[in-house]
Amino acid sequence: MILRSLAVEPLFVALREPFVIASARMDTTRAGLVRITLDNGVEGLGEAATLPPVTREDYADVEATIRAAALVGASVEASEHAIDALLEPFSATPVARAGIETAILDALSRAVGQPMAALFGAPSRAPLETDVTLPIADPARMIELSREWRAKGFRTFKVKVGKELEHDRQAIVGVLGAVPDARFRLDANEGFTADEALALLRAVAAEGAIVECFEQPCRRVDLEGMARVTREGGVPVVADEAVRSLDDLERVHAMGAATGVNLKLVKHGGPIGAHRIGKRARELGMQVMCGAMVETRLGLTAMAHVVAAIGGADYVDLDTAFLLAEDPFEGGFVADGPRLSATFGPGLDVRLRQR
Repeated sequence: MILRSLAVEPLFVALREPFVIASARMDTTRAGLVRITLDNGVEGLGEAATLPPVTREDYADVEATIRAAALVGASVEASEHAIDALLEPFSATPVARAGIETAILDALSRAVGQPMAALFGAPSRAPLETDVTLPIADPARMIELSREWRAKGFRTFKVKVGKELEHDRQAIVGVLGAVPDARFRLDANEGFTADEALALLRAVAAEGAIVECFEQPCRRVDLEGMARVTREGGVPVVADEAVRSLDDLERVHAMGAATGVNLKLVKHGGPIGAHRIGKRARELGMQVMCGAMVETRLGLTAMAHVVAAIGGADYVDLDTAFLLAEDPFEGGFVADGPRLSATFGPGLDVRLRQR
């Protein structure tokens, strides 16, 4: 099949609450909606989601890369090798590549009437249960949000930490007091030293908090610090910013710097890269988290298909569509509180809402 058209437009959606992490703040998503059309008329959609400075690319970079892409007229086929060769020029711009690659895979799988996950093999169709993120805010607001989410069925909270240790301790203890059956996944986004990360773990453990895992406690270059948290922290450590490639994964595993890895489409350049890293992590005996970069239903569905293709995930963090003030898409999955069931229609089975 021939790629007949390629376009990108802003996909900026306001958030219900400011999304504040140790290294960034977002009030509106800054993604590109990528659209492609094949010569048989089938269309595909992809999301190129940015979160500067976590992603080196911002929307303007994504737009410039895609508008300059010399892909119209190219032959596309449903093989990893062929898509890798076609998109190799975008290896330095993984966010833009992720948007293009997702749109191509969406279109190719729609053309044959199969879910995108089936391009990687027989997918698992088991529902996924996601956590919900509590961004950094005043502890009282974080406690209020935890009550609201618990009333909707969520009890696993991904708590953003890493700016100020005592603030983080107060927030976690406060949430535990408000939601006694809460379970926690901490995410420092590189914000702590090993000493600080271990001090937080000790402090919240003393209050009875159940911490399921600690994501990226230290800077991605501080693998020795991450290894120390892994050895001494008493909880699984999940590498996020530290693992962008297969080589990164091998290095983190060899140093004992983490027991798991967080997969993200825009970090790995698209579903193919995320699938490869997830499969290799499984081979190494590591846990897998599936995450997103403040993405809409479109990006979350694409990641859900990757997870289905690797047989599931240990930690599901596909909640960001619930954090948006509106949902510009429909389809893809059905949500029942924290339980997400992919529809597994052709492609991603996601459509823009009619206005």
